[in-house]
Amino acid sequence: MIQIRPINAEQTLAIRQRVLWPQHSIEFCRVAEDQQAQHFGGWLDEDLVIVASLFTEQRQLRLRKFACLEQYQGRGFGRQLLQSLIEQHQHRGLERFWFDARCSAIGFYQSLGFSVCSDTFDKHGVAYVKMEQALTP
Repeated sequence: MIQIRPINAEQTLAIRQRVLWPQHSIEFCRVAEDQQAQHFGGWLDEDLVIVASLFTEQRQLRLRKFACLEQYQGRGFGRQLLQSLIEQHQHRGLERFWFDARCSAIGFYQSLGFSVCSDTFDKHGVAYVKMEQALTP
């Protein structure tokens, strides 16, 4: 399995760009609020293979820019990282964990207990929905 540890925003950028928006520049993959976020990486040996960024917004936790390098997808690393993040934040007085999910990944997120809570919408030519889960202990 992977070693999960905090990282900084700059460490997320290469994986964000390579996995989520390869047709765009690294700058496109930045989030304006990155400096206020918590960033986590999953390491396999000495290689960073998965990243996730968490933003706290009014008693809610928002996941943004969750990405795993393609050659490591399907090995359970995404599940491991998300479950770890949920466990870490369940007892912090936050009510909800939510994010915009690519429609191609809905089944993955549903298998972790997340529910679709919006209609489909478009971001830069990719279909998304909002998904959420209560964060009660």
